[in-house]
Amino acid sequence: AEGAKQNSNTPAISSGYDFAVSWTIVEDDLSGSAIIELLRLHAEGMVANSPEGACHFLDLDGLRTSDVTFWSIWNDDALAGCGALRELDSTHGEVKSMRTHPEHLGLGVGRRVLHHVMAAARERNYERLSLETGTGESFAAAIHLYESEGFVATGPFAGYPDNEFSTFMTLEL
Repeated sequence: AEGAKQNSNTPAISSGYDFAVSWTIVEDDLSGSAIIELLRLHAEGMVANSPEGACHFLDLDGLRTSDVTFWSIWNDDALAGCGALRELDSTHGEVKSMRTHPEHLGLGVGRRVLHHVMAAARERNYERLSLETGTGESFAAAIHLYESEGFVATGPFAGYPDNEFSTFMTLEL
């Protein structure tokens, strides 16, 4: 996959659907045109569905810092989605930049990436994994995903402002 570093420890994951789909999650260096385009789409979606000043997504430079690990998920050569893990401190990680490509919605891409992020957090011996997402209909599917994986509502963390446009969630690991 263009711009992605293959993680030899990450097996392909088969879907639970009747047709065979091969999923591969790789650590991504954010240099490929497909991932840059997906992150542009992600940013546009956040801005379109949140008031000014209420968006907290990381730009490319923010995703390339040493405290962030970024992964992309591929269906053969097609980019299906992405997600990242940001270290807040030695016991606390944050889920960032979760996005499914529009052509892969409804196939469990987000859940696969979230499981990967959660596994990485456990491998790092984090005690807690938190996230900030939006509110409203545009964010309902994401909130449902996080709740189904055991995340619970919490207050702001890591310097986020408390506001009506953010949903804060955490998972005790």
